[in-house]
Amino acid sequence: MSEFSLIYQHFQHCTGNNPLTQVGIGDDCAISSMPSDCELVSCIDTLVAGRHFPLSTSAYAIGYKSVAVNLSDLAAMGATPYAILLGISLPAKLAQDDWLKPFAQGIADICNRFDVELIGGDTTQSNTLTISVTALGFVPTGQAITRRGAKVGDIICVSGEIGSASFALQRILNAEKSERHNIALQPIALQPALDLPVPQVELGQKLRGFAHSMIDISDGLGQDLSNILTASKVGAVVDLANIPTHPRLQALPNADKWQHQLNGGDDYQLCVTMSEQNFVKFNQQFSDKIFAIGKIVTENGLRLIYNNQPIEFSITGYQHF
Repeated sequence: MSEFSLIYQHFQHCTGNNPLTQVGIGDDCAISSMPSDCELVSCIDTLVAGRHFPLSTSAYAIGYKSVAVNLSDLAAMGATPYAILLGISLPAKLAQDDWLKPFAQGIADICNRFDVELIGGDTTQSNTLTISVTALGFVPTGQAITRRGAKVGDIICVSGEIGSASFALQRILNAEKSERHNIALQPIALQPALDLPVPQVELGQKLRGFAHSMIDISDGLGQDLSNILTASKVGAVVDLANIPTHPRLQALPNADKWQHQLNGGDDYQLCVTMSEQNFVKFNQQFSDKIFAIGKIVTENGLRLIYNNQPIEFSITGYQHF
């Protein structure tokens, strides 16, 4: 299949059209209009087979997740997603309808769920499947939520269960080593948390005006919260007992559970800090959307407690190299 027939057949019409797009797929560049009184928010993520997802991952899940992780970054800024650009390098054996069709459908489903348009990209052949997505969004001028605004006294919150994706990934990797387990036939517990994360787009927008700082949890809660602490020049105390946890993880020994939650990554929940007053106001308007796990303090660094006792735990996070 040629590059242009591949693009036309699988990608040119896989998402809806956004009125901001003046020129989309089919020209040298896309042309877009900017909403009034808004700032452009942009991000990029690259996923490499065998590094960022198991080789057994379905084409649908790869397409879906390659977009979802970028929309999660936009959510962490309080932005409204608008469009994506897709770069894909793939082996010749995958440049066939039976792989490309579900891959494109995964992209289409996550894009259409959040009214995102695929406006351009590039395709080429490579020995290793590599997907790079650039996401574009908009935020009202001056209202973006960054990592550097956390203040002493802030409540630290997360938007949902932490550690489930890491748990699923460990089960998949263990299964791949076992000749007795057929991944295609036997479902893995919590695998949807890994393959099909839901970016917290609407919640991110609701948090504008309430949150002092925010980040999405992609590399482990410990590392990502530490990024907020470094950027804001503050410290934190987190009560491990308060981290929202799926029952399958809750049944694990604490050390295993905390490893998934603090260092596992791939959660794509939001970690946010806000004043106690804003925490009360937000929960009055939007109940059961965020869950308090700790507090911002003056002393630098991340301190962990459990049953009112300090816990020593190595924070490593996901390692990209």
